[in-house]
Amino acid sequence: MPTSIITSTGCCIPSHIVYNDQFLENTFYDPDGQRLEKTNPEIIQTLYNITGIQQRRVIGDEVTNTDIAYEAAAQALEGHDRETLDYIIVAQNFGDVRNGNLRTDMVPTIAARVKHRLRIKNPYTVAYDIPFGCPGWLQGMVMADYYIRSGDARRVLVIGAETLSRVSDPHDVDCMIFADGAGATLVEAGDTKGGILSHVTRSDTYDKAWLLRLEPSYDHTRDRDELYIKMDGHDIYKYALKTVPQVVKQALEKAGLDLEDASKILMHQANAKMDHAILTRLFKLYGMTSIPETIMPMIIHWAGNSSVATIPTLLDLLLKGELDGHRVASGDNLVFASVGAGMNVNAMVYQLP
Repeated sequence: MPTSIITSTGCCIPSHIVYNDQFLENTFYDPDGQRLEKTNPEIIQTLYNITGIQQRRVIGDEVTNTDIAYEAAAQALEGHDRETLDYIIVAQNFGDVRNGNLRTDMVPTIAARVKHRLRIKNPYTVAYDIPFGCPGWLQGMVMADYYIRSGDARRVLVIGAETLSRVSDPHDVDCMIFADGAGATLVEAGDTKGGILSHVTRSDTYDKAWLLRLEPSYDHTRDRDELYIKMDGHDIYKYALKTVPQVVKQALEKAGLDLEDASKILMHQANAKMDHAILTRLFKLYGMTSIPETIMPMIIHWAGNSSVATIPTLLDLLLKGELDGHRVASGDNLVFASVGAGMNVNAMVYQLP
C-alpha cells in the first residue's frame, strides 16, 4: 500500500494589514441591536486579550478567493507537471464574494476555477470543493490519503482558501477575528517510511450544528437579507476544549504513538487563548503538566483567523523555515487538529519522510 507524502506546499498571505486600532471607528451592537456599553478601546483590548490578534491580513478590493487559491496552488506546483494531477480539492465555505456584494458566487466551483487558471487540459484531473467549516483543508488531506491508499490516485492537490473579511459583520465584535488567506499542499503516493500515519474526524450536528451560522447584521437598520458569519463563541470554546483533545489522542493512538512522540502540533488558529487551553487539556489527558514551549507554532497574532487557510499556511511557513524558533527534520511527527462549523473536528498525524 502506498504512503501519502507531502512533496510541496505553497501559500498566499495577503499584503494588506488591518491593525487593531483601525476598528476604533466601528459601531458595535449586541445580537438584539443594542449599542454596546463598553468603549471601542475597551472592546478591542478585551478581544486582543482573548484571541492574541494584533493584526490580520485581508485581500484587496479587486481580489477574489479564486485568485488567492490559485496563487497558493501555483506555488505548490512549481517544478511539477500539472497535467499529472488526479484531483484538485479546494476547502472553502463562501465561494467568491465580491467586495461590497454579499452574494456568493460558487458556480462553477472554486476548484474548477483554479484548474482553469492553471490551464490544465487533462479531463481526468477531477476538481471539486469541500464546504466543511474551518477543518475543511484537513478533511481534504484525509480524502487525499484515502484516494492514494486505495490506488485510485497518485497526486492530489489540496487547497484551503477563504476570504472571511468579506462575510464579517462590521457591527459585531467578532469581525476583528476574521482574515483572508490561502494555503496549498501537493500530496503524492510514495513508498518511503512516514507520510500520513492516521486521521480521525467527527461531526457533532445533533445539538451543535448552529453554533456557527449566517445571520443578518447586528445593526438592525441594515438590509436583513444580507447575511454575515455569526458564532456562539463561548459555546464553541467549551465544545472545542472538550472534543479536540479527545480526537487528537485518538489519532495518536491510531498511529501507535504517544504525545511525547509529537514534534509539533499545528492547530487551527481561531483564538490563541482557546488553542492554549486545548493544548493544556491534551497534555492533561496524558497526565502531563509540562508543555514544551515550541510545540505549537502560532501565527494568529499577525495573520488572524483565515479559516481553512490557517493550517496549510502554517505548514508552508514551517517547512520552509520561515517561523522563528521552529525547525523540523526527517522523522519528526506533526500533529494537525482543527475545529469549526458543523460542528466538525478532525486530527491527523504526519511523519516527515
